[in-house]
Amino acid sequence: MISGNIKPVTAKTFQKMKSNGEKITMLTAYDFSTAKYIDECEIDSILVGDSLGMTILGYDTTINVTVEDMLTFTKAVSSGVKRAMVIADMPFLSYQVSKEQTVINAGKLIRAGAKAVKLEGANDFILDEVKHLTQNGINVMGHLGFTPQYINTIGGYFIQGKSYENTLKLLEAAKKLEDSGVFSIVLEMVPTESAKYISENLSIPAIGIGAGKYCDGQVLVIDDILGKYPGNVPKFVKQYADIKNIIKLAVTQYKTEVKNNEFPFDKNSFNLDDEERIKLEHYINKQH
Repeated sequence: MISGNIKPVTAKTFQKMKSNGEKITMLTAYDFSTAKYIDECEIDSILVGDSLGMTILGYDTTINVTVEDMLTFTKAVSSGVKRAMVIADMPFLSYQVSKEQTVINAGKLIRAGAKAVKLEGANDFILDEVKHLTQNGINVMGHLGFTPQYINTIGGYFIQGKSYENTLKLLEAAKKLEDSGVFSIVLEMVPTESAKYISENLSIPAIGIGAGKYCDGQVLVIDDILGKYPGNVPKFVKQYADIKNIIKLAVTQYKTEVKNNEFPFDKNSFNLDDEERIKLEHYINKQH
């Protein structure tokens, strides 16, 4: 748990951890209390992921998430964090339009409390945007492999880098992002061997999600590991709890106690002091 002498995690911390062979831990969070509990467990980084589109807002994909959505949840998460590095996803088309608009949108997320933003892809335009952001003092994390914001062009949830040639292409893209100034990269749904090769050939940390154990760190969606998300759970997720059934059990018990006029119990209620209670009883008796 966090000690009194809190040293915030930064981009330099990420680099130092890679150099020392220390694994980087990252989880998503979308609200104040969850972020606070994660931070107290000394997770290194909290990603305010656009996955909130599905876990919180009920969308089918991340594409409908807006900058305004991300600002709301980034503010909430940042309010609960003292140590972890908060990273905010830049949502679909918030950074693929112009460098100027990218800086404006990223700046809003930084003002909301994020210490870095995350972009998907590595085409020439995005590489230029990364350079522009870092030149303006904004930390950037890259994202390669399966990139959810490109779901319509990818055509589905497919593993990336499944061949020798595609592995080399991913490494080439990762190196271009590294040269453009990203401080780390997420590798999503990439074969273990490919992710290992890419991680070992980068100077910056590679954080895996469905990319095996040889990456420099791991990230998962909090709702997935807690068993809270009602949809399908990806193969690469381990559920560490069953919050869904805990919630349903608690709600069912609450409903039963209310229906049976058991709740609220005396310990959950407030009472008049004896003098005021007697006065009220006398008044009620007079009415009858």
